Amino acid sequence: MADRDEKRSRSVRVCGYPISIFFIVVNEFCERFSYYGMRAVLVLYFKYFLRWDDDFATTIYHTFVALCYLTPILGAIIADSWLGKFKTIVYLSIVYALGQVIMAISAIHDITDVNQDGTPDNMTVHVALSMVGLILIALGTGGIKPCVAAFGGDQFQDHEERQRSTFFSIFYLSINAGSLLSTVITPILRAQECGIHTQQKCYPLAFGVPAALMVVALIVFMVGSGMYNKTAPQGNIMVKVIRCIWFAISNRFRHRSPQYPKREHWMDWAEERYDKLLIAQVKMVLKVLFLYIPLPMFWALFDQQGSRWTLQATTMNGDFGALIIQPDQMQTVNPILILILVPLVDSVLYPLIAKCKLNFTPLKRMTVGMFLAALAFILAGFVQIQINQTLPNFPSSSEAQFKFINMNNKTLDFSAGSLDLNLGAYKASEDYLSFKQQFNLSLGPGVSHPISFTRGTRKTVAIVLDDPAASVPMVFSDIMKKPEQGANAIRFLNGLGTVVNIRAGNLGFGNISTNTMSPYVEVPQGTAKFLIETSDGLSCTHTQDLGFGSAFTLVITSIRTSGVNCELSVQEVVDIQPNTVHMAWQIPQYFLITAGEVVFSVTGLEFSYSQAPSNMKSVLQAGWLLTVAVGNIIVLILAEIKLVSEQWAEYILFGSLLVGVCVFFAVMAYFYTYIDPCQIEAQFAQKTPKDKEEEKRRSVEMKKKDSVEKCDEERRSSDSSSDEEQKVAQTKI
Repeated sequence: MADRDEKRSRSVRVCGYPISIFFIVVNEFCERFSYYGMRAVLVLYFKYFLRWDDDFATTIYHTFVALCYLTPILGAIIADSWLGKFKTIVYLSIVYALGQVIMAISAIHDITDVNQDGTPDNMTVHVALSMVGLILIALGTGGIKPCVAAFGGDQFQDHEERQRSTFFSIFYLSINAGSLLSTVITPILRAQECGIHTQQKCYPLAFGVPAALMVVALIVFMVGSGMYNKTAPQGNIMVKVIRCIWFAISNRFRHRSPQYPKREHWMDWAEERYDKLLIAQVKMVLKVLFLYIPLPMFWALFDQQGSRWTLQATTMNGDFGALIIQPDQMQTVNPILILILVPLVDSVLYPLIAKCKLNFTPLKRMTVGMFLAALAFILAGFVQIQINQTLPNFPSSSEAQFKFINMNNKTLDFSAGSLDLNLGAYKASEDYLSFKQQFNLSLGPGVSHPISFTRGTRKTVAIVLDDPAASVPMVFSDIMKKPEQGANAIRFLNGLGTVVNIRAGNLGFGNISTNTMSPYVEVPQGTAKFLIETSDGLSCTHTQDLGFGSAFTLVITSIRTSGVNCELSVQEVVDIQPNTVHMAWQIPQYFLITAGEVVFSVTGLEFSYSQAPSNMKSVLQAGWLLTVAVGNIIVLILAEIKLVSEQWAEYILFGSLLVGVCVFFAVMAYFYTYIDPCQIEAQFAQKTPKDKEEEKRRSVEMKKKDSVEKCDEERRSSDSSSDEEQKVAQTKI
């Protein structure tokens, strides 16, 4: 101990702090940037690149998060029992960086895009690489999680409590700074387009930058190697606790006979091997761990910010005026609100409650935090109901939907089946009409055309009446899902008597003949300019403001030039309405769940530490992280079994479950008795001779009873064997 303190006192210091902690803080910032940056775009990568549905994407996302919170237990055991904190951080950081690099490679669509159409031809390769990368990342980030902060604390001497406290404040500030910046930057990188043969959303860049930051984190940490105080592994208290609990259970099972007197607590059955101080400490830990049982439900809701809430944002309008917010950028609301609410709650809210003479205990705070998270999900359910009202009502499997466009420069009266319709010149029916069987389109006396019928589809019927007797309605297939990633599906119907060619920047619609339709082309949000050129040399530009997630059929009705001016007539037909519910409506639910996190998570850790023995705080930290893992497992189970079919109902279900758990936790908290671990430990600090004699007497008595019981069993076995031999002999005779 003296040598270690002397080494720490000789270490280079800046402003009273060991210079080694600056490498640790920079390492933590880069690592958190790497983790949260990758995680911010992960669910959209599953949905849009790997083409998984929402439920499966949510399942794999939460499986990954659960692994990230299960592996810290493994990392703590490796560091304390085998490699030490420094080597554990270095080795697992290498694994971590390798996983990030593999994830970036898995997102390169060109590596399997043989026909160069922008879509990977062998998706299995990308899925396999993604899964390998995520497993390595989970091992890395989880393994170093319990080591880095503790390693930073090891750099200070015992009397430097103030400096150590300041270090932890800066350390957790670096975590929030890395999280905030990464959730802003990586969605912007994802929204860019890149590729060798075709330009697609740039997931390789969105994963590549976090991978580069993880490599930087590893290099920075290793540069400071010669300046660190490296403590040797001294054994993991968690392993000792588990062994003590296991011995108590097995010993109680061996002595379950009524002849053995009952003990006050089942952990007292470990007294034959472990001292009373350790047993008392384990009792305190188990008392807190029992309170952890309802906590996973909170994390089940909280971690859906990166999955369900991000997917919800993809169906919303992200236009904030000067800023266009990507769906995955809405996650930045959480760290921003944390930076605001934590000091506000600690400096204003709690002191105000204390002045009002209200006994706002830690467990009551945690109960309020759970209730706020439940309210956040109920609010998310109401937002989803509003979104559903704006989504298109696609046809069921027993019907088809049709829209009619009048391609004539005059009003048209006609009938479709039993429906009588009237359309103005170059106008379309306002919405799709549903038909359950094939129908005839009657355009006038003696002019009737059967319309082909395919169930579960949407079609547009363009009616041209240059020669009513000879004209045949043109039927075009329409888009059957909302455009992805906020893009807009645009197509053109050429109503001119000449071929036209249309471009929008680097997007081309090709040559479109008279009375034919171009395919849909996805055009990003913003002001789109379509250059329309005819085969006889006329050229015009059509400008249109596009929102998010819409689909339009643009009907070109006329084009002419007058000098240098161009007059163009284009009719807009809405196939799918743009997203109209604004992303700002998600801010209240983010506020509620962040407020819940502040009063639940911060208070929970604080409570756990205050109720834990001095040498077992790491055990409770592992238990706390385990509740996060279990919470994510709950989400993936519910996502797979699909108790409800509607997304809004799932939000309400999660909120209702947490309300129920909240009530259960409040009852547990009511009966909980707060303890002072230091006072309890002091009672066992030194054993009196009487205590030692009592332990010795009890151990001898237990062994004596075990010996008597064993002899009785052997005697009964011998008697049974003699009886059996006698029966065999009689049988032979």
